[in-house]
Amino acid sequence: MRIMSEKKSLLSKAAYRIEGQPMFKVLENVQKLEKKGEHIIHFEIGDPDFNTPNHIIEAAYSSMKNGETHYTNSMGLFDFRETVSEATAFSRGFSPSIDQVLVTPGANIIIYLTVKCLVNPGEEVIIPDPGFPTYYSVLKLCGVSPIRVPLREENKFRMNPEDIKNAITPKTRLIIINSPSNPTGSVMTSKEMDEIYGIAEKNGIYLLSDEIYSRMIYEEEAKFYSPSNNDFCKKLTIVANGFSKAFAMTGWRLGVAIGPVDVIEKMGLLVQTLVSCTPPFIQRAGIAAIKGDQTEIRNMMEIYKKRRDVIVDGLNSIPGISCLRSGGAFYVFPNITQTGMSSDEFANYILDEAKVAILPGTNFGNYGEGYVRLTYATSIENIKIGIERIRNAVEKL
Repeated sequence: MRIMSEKKSLLSKAAYRIEGQPMFKVLENVQKLEKKGEHIIHFEIGDPDFNTPNHIIEAAYSSMKNGETHYTNSMGLFDFRETVSEATAFSRGFSPSIDQVLVTPGANIIIYLTVKCLVNPGEEVIIPDPGFPTYYSVLKLCGVSPIRVPLREENKFRMNPEDIKNAITPKTRLIIINSPSNPTGSVMTSKEMDEIYGIAEKNGIYLLSDEIYSRMIYEEEAKFYSPSNNDFCKKLTIVANGFSKAFAMTGWRLGVAIGPVDVIEKMGLLVQTLVSCTPPFIQRAGIAAIKGDQTEIRNMMEIYKKRRDVIVDGLNSIPGISCLRSGGAFYVFPNITQTGMSSDEFANYILDEAKVAILPGTNFGNYGEGYVRLTYATSIENIKIGIERIRNAVEKL
């Protein structure tokens, strides 16, 4: 016992602040049940069930066959960053310079890079609650205080600029926004985005815009808009984006950050320190994803929209559950307060009784109580089976 205690004391204080992502912990438990022969419907993790389009795979394969299996510039291939700049001009209306673009192994790490390069321990970062768990985990690891801005159902889970304004203190260094949102699927308006940028500019605060789901918007009235339109990422805005979701490339780990040159330079040095570089053949796949035929991508988005409608209509047909129609991403965030159960109780009950894996809203922050998150990154058949199982379980309450 004494030896174990001595070993524990060798770990750093930061090591005990590492929390990870709750959805992977749930997935691990679900996989254990599946090994025992249980048939589980997966609504817990946002991993597209589509395969990566073939032309993207072929681009990576050709790159490897041509010998691109060595180190490359830690900032990213020039060709890839140039492609990102061109794509940004098309999607956001401005062309960042190559020095404003950083290639990363996945978009997740951009959150850490941004916080580590901009925020000191003891300072504050404003974040959405409920929000992506990595925000909380990174801030805790870095010794930074999270200032939670509630996403309210009555505002369709959109971040309210007035709430952000009221949350600012002399210690505020960064605001994080996420649209379309994980976990709610909400899409912010251009007016809200511009107001938030104005607040950041007035107070000299950096703004990290998490735009990983920017290609996944399903309603005509919910157009994608980036706050980077205000400063072209030259002054305060850092855009985090990646290829995992829209291109079904979760396992490839490819992300891109766009921001002010001085910030991106330091983030690039941190990438160099931590991982050296992003593999060149994966970046070639990224070029193919952006420049190649978009037919499969558009088809995926049409299917996701149909899935969303099936899952939302299904959830709203269950007594005790109500669900807004999400505008983007591939998540819904239904209200389960009428069941009389807490978020954790409900998620555990649905897994035990219905063999359906969902996540409690409390995995995404304090204001997630009373809600659960489901992903519709699965087939319509599975969605219908899962909804029916949930219905049967709720009727037993």
